[in-house]
Amino acid sequence: MATPQSTLPIRARRWAISGAALGVVVAVAGWAPAAWLASTLAAATNQRLLLADTRGSIWNGSARVILSPGAGSNDASELPQRLGWALRPAWIDGGLGVRLTLDQTCCVRPASPLTARLGMNRLTLRLPDTSPEQPWIRWPAGWLVGLGTPWNTVAPDGTIAISAQGFIFDGEGKTLRVQGIAQLELRDFSSRLAQLAPLGSYRLNLVGGAVPQLVLMTQQGPLQLSGQGSLGARPQFRGEATPAPGSEAALANLLNIIGRREGARSIISVG
Repeated sequence: MATPQSTLPIRARRWAISGAALGVVVAVAGWAPAAWLASTLAAATNQRLLLADTRGSIWNGSARVILSPGAGSNDASELPQRLGWALRPAWIDGGLGVRLTLDQTCCVRPASPLTARLGMNRLTLRLPDTSPEQPWIRWPAGWLVGLGTPWNTVAPDGTIAISAQGFIFDGEGKTLRVQGIAQLELRDFSSRLAQLAPLGSYRLNLVGGAVPQLVLMTQQGPLQLSGQGSLGARPQFRGEATPAPGSEAALANLLNIIGRREGARSIISVG
């Protein structure tokens, strides 16, 4: 029969092994290369969003950011500069999460981190507070060509701007909750399918509430876009594109691609 004294070395060895294992885990996590993040992101997006030529670690790194139509495709497009990031563990709303700060001189507002809290089958994401006048992100619309059809046909030009005010996305299982507002703008949009340039500037708002709402509106331009939708149990969107008087012929090819034609209008329907 083991005595209390004889069990002490066994317990000590177990604690030593546990401590060593924890140390290895911490060391691996601390020095995990950025390439691990690239592999995870590629798998999660079915090879559509790629981090190439990665440098540094998952905590402090940079990469070339590429959009691709998917595995096996030779078509791709790249952001104009390398994208850097700093990822830090953080205690968020009483739970463990991460704080991500992006660094890209041309296109990302500095010192504007987003935060994410992870849980069992749950993700809470908070975007940094910015304004349409000083957005969080400004990326060239031409980057979307890398996704393939229909973007490579439309060949968009202009600027994609993203901003948010008090925006919190909370997803748990199939339940979705949204607070605040997020704005995606397409500014000075043009396309090789149209004989006019620019075609206009547009804003898509995601507005929080019991059922999050999508609202598409035209800010200016001969191509008029409008629509509404929701992100409830069954996401849906209905909208239309119409040419301003006198621009019907110049916009005909583009309207044929945007949606289903009904006379001069093009109907957009999702869900």
